[in-house]
Amino acid sequence: MQLSFHGAAHGVTGSCHLVSAAGRKILVDCGMFQGGRELYEDNAEPFGFDPGAVDFILLTHAHLDHCGRIPLLVRRGFEGEIISTAATRDLTRLVLMDSAHLHEEEARHRRKHGKRAEALYDTVDALDAIDMFGRTSQYGKPIELCQGVTATFFDAGHILGSASILLEVTENGQSKSILFSGDIGPGDRPLLNPPAPPEGADYVVMETTYGDRHHRSLDASVEEFYDALKDAEARGGNVVIPTFALERAQELLYFLHQGMENKTIRSSLQVYLDSPMAISATKIFERHPEAMKPELAQMLRCHKDPFDLPGLHFTQDASESRALNRVRSGALLMAGSGMCTGGRVRHHLRHNLAHSDCSVVFVGYAAEGTLARIIIDGAKSVKLFGDHIPIRAKIHTINGFSAHAGRKELLEWHSRTGKPKTTFLVHGEEKSMQNIAKTLKGHHVQMPKIHQSFEL
Repeated sequence: MQLSFHGAAHGVTGSCHLVSAAGRKILVDCGMFQGGRELYEDNAEPFGFDPGAVDFILLTHAHLDHCGRIPLLVRRGFEGEIISTAATRDLTRLVLMDSAHLHEEEARHRRKHGKRAEALYDTVDALDAIDMFGRTSQYGKPIELCQGVTATFFDAGHILGSASILLEVTENGQSKSILFSGDIGPGDRPLLNPPAPPEGADYVVMETTYGDRHHRSLDASVEEFYDALKDAEARGGNVVIPTFALERAQELLYFLHQGMENKTIRSSLQVYLDSPMAISATKIFERHPEAMKPELAQMLRCHKDPFDLPGLHFTQDASESRALNRVRSGALLMAGSGMCTGGRVRHHLRHNLAHSDCSVVFVGYAAEGTLARIIIDGAKSVKLFGDHIPIRAKIHTINGFSAHAGRKELLEWHSRTGKPKTTFLVHGEEKSMQNIAKTLKGHHVQMPKIHQSFEL
């Protein structure tokens, strides 16, 4: 059995791992490299393997850095089967169609400026990729990929439908197992069950996004969130929240719902979910109670919507979004993208960053080179749509909302996998990986480089 790494190796994004075993090639995730716009070139590079030779894609979850290059893989020859949970399948359809649209828009923008004109992939490629989803996995139930190879999905607690995947291979009379963590959730989320990895694997591939730090408690983070909203109300300005459409938007709606019910924040607050993807994702959440905590699932089955608010507005249309630029006070604007690399949030930042009575609240991870990270790191001004915008708004960074496990939870997750022969650390910046590697004393640890292969 051979394992090779073609993304998220000494980096946080672009997860893509290839297993060659029993005469088959099995790809676990095929994600986008995310960060600055210069990463177009990285995403357009050859995969490091023949897309046409891949038999299966096992998809851990629907975030773009795990599924975003699947249409490109299809364009370059992939004709196999994609297997995921039902919720991941539905969310991935949404993510890939949105991503294709953005790539087409970017290509049009480049043509206007005399640059490379071809989109990384287009809507037809995304539709072709969606057509290749085959069998649907259920947590804890093995799926036979071919003779001698089974895959079992386990709840990763990261986003709706997310999974860690145990691949078990028997060839030449020998059996081996390898566990891919996917992205691991922190375990104390209001909507999802905690991670539930299998007990034991010969090899483990583990993410290390927050391997060098602990998260604040969720209760403290929610309290800080409410305080930021009340502070903005006292100062009279708007609140802009760059929001990840999957999970984070729904969590924030849930906390707003809870805060209004217990009168911590005023129920008349006007909340604008200015993200067609987040709006659609919220509807998908409501369709998959089986992937949520039992108490949330029961609420949905009883038609009690945990995401509904008295002053909630869904702004699907672009003209409705533009109209929000004229709102100068009292609005909570939730828009994508969470790292501010594109989407409607950049327009809202352009119209609110310069105002000292406004606030910007970051509630998620921001990769190096992204606009979100630049603002968080204390920039005095940023360039948006050709204009230099001074930053006078109050900036809040609330780390406890992360859908990723912190250092403590990562180590706890690893301890539940037994004593693997080798643990491969991926999906993290150098500092995070080194921190986890030093802590896993007594374990054989590898930190693979891009396109590096290992015989197992």
